[in-house]
This record gives sequence, structure tokens and C-alpha cells, in this order.
Amino acid sequence: RTSLGSSKLDLIKFHFQVTEFDFFCDSETLPAVKHFFHWRLKFLSWSLFWEESNSTTGSLNNDISLSLSATHVAFSAAVLLPGTGPYVGPFNTETTLVFKHVVTNIGNAYNPYTGIFTAPVRGVYHFELHMFGHGGVAVGAYLYKNQGLVVIAYEHQTAAGELSGSNGASLLLEVGDQVFVRLLDGRRIYDNQNHHTTFSGHLIFTM
Repeated sequence: RTSLGSSKLDLIKFHFQVTEFDFFCDSETLPAVKHFFHWRLKFLSWSLFWEESNSTTGSLNNDISLSLSATHVAFSAAVLLPGTGPYVGPFNTETTLVFKHVVTNIGNAYNPYTGIFTAPVRGVYHFELHMFGHGGVAVGAYLYKNQGLVVIAYEHQTAAGELSGSNGASLLLEVGDQVFVRLLDGRRIYDNQNHHTTFSGHLIFTM
């Protein structure tokens, strides 16, 4: 606000929230001073608006980054760690296979301690299982979605030797749905440092 003083000097008071200062000038200089502070205030307003806009944009970029990270999901793992094995099974009952050697686990949706993949977002996922056998014992494993059997990978031959069974499926999963592999009872799989027996999956698209 302005307060008129003598004919010689005029007093201009400026308030910036908690800060107040007085500025004295003569009547001839007063229009120029008013013009200067008018545009200075406009500049400050635009500066504040620019900072707020940048802050909003940064927050939006963070949200987009979080959204993108949730939709980047892929994993691949072999059943045995290098230097262990080479056999898993046979067991008297179906047993969940834990694929311990992680090749890829983008999104960390696969748990290498339980062998279970948990869907982080609703969408269509594709899974593959490759079972390798050796020594004349049949190979057989189920792919499960929650507690429902989806497909089987199975192979049996009477003569001793090498054998393999593979299968895969695309599944619509809700958030929290679980996918895992179970070794059939009485069956055995083989693995070594070459990683013959694997379990893989990835998100195709969200829904």
C-alpha cells in the first residue's frame, strides 16, 4: 500500500508475508519505483508458479516410474545351484520345486526360497517349465496356478539314458495369484552347472 507524505517524499510500504520494509522516494521518482516493484512482484509470482509446476511434474514422473516398474516383470531360474545335485527326487508325494539359481528376476515377483511366483499386477503372464531327466527314471512336473493344476511336463522311457519334458501356458492372473511347479511323486529330475531344468515366466500385458 502507499501512504502520501509531504510534497517532497512519498512512503511506500511493501509486505511479503512476514517481511515488511519501508522505501522513501521523491514524487518524481515514485512512478518508476512503483513500476519496478510491480514487475518484480509479477516475477516472484511466476517463479513460485514455476517451482510448483516443476514439483508437480516431478511427482507425476515419479508416479509414472513406479507404474512402469510394476509392469516390468520377468524371471527365469534353474532348479539347482552350481555345484549341488545332480538329482531332485523321487519323493513319495508331490513336492513343490524350488528353483534356486536365479538367472533373471525383474520385479522380484519370483521367490527363490519358496519356488513361488506371486503376481504383482493383474494381467496375462506366460510361463514355461523344462524338466530334464537321466538314468531311466521318468520325469514329470505340474504347473499350478494357486491350487489348480494347469499343465504337465512329462517324459518316460524304459531304457536308461537322457530324457526331457517341457510345457507352457499363458494365464490371466489377479494380484496375489501364485504360480509354481510341483514334482510328481515317484519322479526325478536332473540338473547341473549347465542348468537343464528351468522355470520361467513374464508379464505379457496388464488388464
